[in-house]
Amino acid sequence: MRSDARKNYDHILAVARDLLSGDGADASLRDIARKAGVGDGTLHRHFPTRETLLEALLRTSFDALSARAGELAKCEQADGALVSWLREAIAVTHSYKGVIAPMVAAIADENSALHSSCVDLRQAGAELLKRAQARGLARDDMDGNDLFALISALAWLADQPPLVPRADHLFDIISDAILLRRPGGVPENQRV
Repeated sequence: MRSDARKNYDHILAVARDLLSGDGADASLRDIARKAGVGDGTLHRHFPTRETLLEALLRTSFDALSARAGELAKCEQADGALVSWLREAIAVTHSYKGVIAPMVAAIADENSALHSSCVDLRQAGAELLKRAQARGLARDDMDGNDLFALISALAWLADQPPLVPRADHLFDIISDAILLRRPGGVPENQRV
């Protein structure tokens, strides 16, 4: 990519990240182009669809979460690693309002621009879950699909104003339901 094209690409992503964080995934592509100081044609050359723009925005965060799962897999406490990664995945997903529905749809749609990134994210969590299950620390009746659904649900809950004050409490309830341990969360000395 030419340096001026790369500069436009990076600038459009930065503007889109700001708008999507505030206005959500339904933010106007025309507004993104206008605020980035480029024409609609330039925006669409780089990002032919809203989904390709979302994929470019999420890919970096999802790649980082996949790498983080690899780091956490080296931790002694498999349950603490899973809970830490789950909390981080929810925070990243929540940071882009309105992205949950396209993410969930992308898992089943191999033609979706988001499919690969979402599948990779699901797989990263599934590996941490399998590790905790192998040690007898997590329910064995769930899989990566269930974990991905819980990430989506908890990120959605954090978008609902009446539920925001209860988000941490709800996270603790869900993580306690995943893990086979006494209620009350991961002990402070086992948090990763």
